[in-house]
Amino acid sequence: MKSLRVMVCGTALLLSGCSTLSNVPWSAANPWNWFGSSLEVTEQGVGDLSGTTPLEESAITDALGSDYRVRSGMKTDNGNIVRYFEALKDDQLALVVNGDTTVSRVEVLDKDVPTESGVSIGTPFTDLYDKAYGNCQSASDTQSKSVSCKAPGSEHIHYLFSGPWSGPEGLMPPDDVLKRWSVERIIWQR
Repeated sequence: MKSLRVMVCGTALLLSGCSTLSNVPWSAANPWNWFGSSLEVTEQGVGDLSGTTPLEESAITDALGSDYRVRSGMKTDNGNIVRYFEALKDDQLALVVNGDTTVSRVEVLDKDVPTESGVSIGTPFTDLYDKAYGNCQSASDTQSKSVSCKAPGSEHIHYLFSGPWSGPEGLMPPDDVLKRWSVERIIWQR
């Protein structure tokens, strides 16, 4: 019986590394991927995605595992065309991966991917901060009105908060408004 378990695990490992069929997600055969995603945002990255992961579809797919379907896209950034990747889970956008030759930024929209301190999409502003001053700034790189706040004690993690507010664009809402907002995205940046 023991040899059967070893053979099953060994076969799964061989299949995961020896695929000649590029469209088959052989990583799903790995026993550690059978019970769902265990992605977590840490100082090093998101799951196995880090600053050393090549910005290539196969590398991103391998790092995320079988719970996500990865697709590539192109956008303009400061007049330059740049490539990015989106990871979908159950046909919903879950992660956006950016970089140049390696991953430099991952935006997490999947509520099932928390930080190592337990913060996830939907966490209220008041669970993390008493006030915005010294922690947050208006997030000008998004299309909606939102605020970016550095995660307490972190060098690489930011939280993007959003919520209802009728104030002018570019101006950060007052603390009494932010207290009703929650985390919309978790951003890891190299």
